[in-house]
Amino acid sequence: MMTEPKFIDVDGIRTRYFDKGSGEVLLLVHGSHFGTPDACESALDWEFNFDVLARSYRVIAMDKLGQGYTGNPKTDADYTMAATVKHAARLIETLGLKNVHVIGHSRGGYVVTRLTLDHPELVRSCVIIDSGTLGPGPSKTETIMKEAPKPRLSRESQRWCIEHYSFRPDHITQTWLDEAENIAKSTKYQETVRKMEDEGLKKKQFLTHLAVHKEETLNWIMQGKLTQPTLLVWGYNDPTAELKRGQMLFELIADANPKSEMHIINRAGHFCYREQPETFNQVIMGFVEKCAGSK
Repeated sequence: MMTEPKFIDVDGIRTRYFDKGSGEVLLLVHGSHFGTPDACESALDWEFNFDVLARSYRVIAMDKLGQGYTGNPKTDADYTMAATVKHAARLIETLGLKNVHVIGHSRGGYVVTRLTLDHPELVRSCVIIDSGTLGPGPSKTETIMKEAPKPRLSRESQRWCIEHYSFRPDHITQTWLDEAENIAKSTKYQETVRKMEDEGLKKKQFLTHLAVHKEETLNWIMQGKLTQPTLLVWGYNDPTAELKRGQMLFELIADANPKSEMHIINRAGHFCYREQPETFNQVIMGFVEKCAGSK
């Protein structure tokens, strides 16, 4: 089980995180974004990885801006991916950390990549997991989610969404669903859904800002600005961020960064770190040891 959560003020945002272990510092950043009607992700996404990795390292798992039990963006103008990246960077600084191994899944993979580009002084290595947000090409998310049962964000609807992102559903625990259901019911999260979906911030601002931000990010990668050791981890059977998109992303990174590598996990979908946790944990530990040994 993950340790008791902690809370810290990050530029006026009450931020929840879990913190355990000692040694090299790993920051785990979950996926999705505030106000999504699909599933409420949080630091608990890492329940199969956190304690295992904390036996060897200091592991911090955060709730991103406006997700989990972290406070919402303070203004409508902050309903952007750029604000999410800034919040994650400021958490590292507020905790007084540096030389962090940043590990992000899906939208969190985009966050840690951009964080590494914006604040290389804070990052020792970067791990990107099944990030369709960062990968070139179109996502299949919208197509898949069209069939999601209603009411959206109910316990069963969230289960359905997670199952249809996965190769195998046996990683979906009752504890995880309890957390997702409770977050979805919270006034705080419902406010983000109202702003993103009902008031149209998702289409008017979030996605348009992300498109520009992503183009800049990929250009910076191709220009060789991502210099830290970088690992891509991808589920071979990911139905939404398909493997071919991960391979295209790796080619962009590898062409400009000789310290990059990719690991593909078979019989795993979008949540490869949960679907095949033993393999994933071993891959991460091997990569961190390599990076720590070369410092």
